[in-house]
Amino acid sequence: MIPLRDEIPTRNFPLITIILIVLNGVVFLCQRQHSSYIYLRDTLSLIPVKIFFSQDPKFYLTLFTYMFLHAGWIHFLSNMLYLWVFGNKIEDLLGHMGFTYFYIISGVGAGLIHAAIHPTSAMPTIGASGAISGILAAYLILYPATRIVTLIPIFIFWQVVKMPAYVFIGLWFIFQFFYGFSSLAAESNISGVAWFAHIGGFVVGILILPIFLLFKRLFR
Repeated sequence: MIPLRDEIPTRNFPLITIILIVLNGVVFLCQRQHSSYIYLRDTLSLIPVKIFFSQDPKFYLTLFTYMFLHAGWIHFLSNMLYLWVFGNKIEDLLGHMGFTYFYIISGVGAGLIHAAIHPTSAMPTIGASGAISGILAAYLILYPATRIVTLIPIFIFWQVVKMPAYVFIGLWFIFQFFYGFSSLAAESNISGVAWFAHIGGFVVGILILPIFLLFKRLFR
């Protein structure tokens, strides 16, 4: 499923959403340079075993930096599309600073949960999807009935449909949950997708949203 837009008009200019997309884009273009890719991957990606077993505190910074790296065009474009469709509405509600903190906490929490599930893994983890999962959780709670204009494959054709956010995001979460726990049962993750970063970011988003709503005036 590919979200195209929702049906809620944005009241304020989504400054932080755009800044995040631009920052991700700049880092991604730097990654495309062959000489930079390995350096960026090895220094900025989240590697669970280094979080828990390394004595070097610099690896804790990767809980933040991993959110700005992407594995390829599809990974980058799909994350940025989700960030744009769902992020600007959450920014509209929480304000620029509130949205910034919400995004970062969701992403860091997603990274921690992923690392806790796979503490001995040396596989680099990258991508904004953990933070974006927190945004999806907030959107589901705040705008469950809002219709999402969605492009979906039907056999060999593509069809544009409108579905409530609770259906779109609910199906998305079921997919993450199924493949996440399937990878644990199989004791492998052939796809290389950090399913528990997605699940973790979603759970963190649910947990912290009430706090941000309660104190949102402080962030404006």
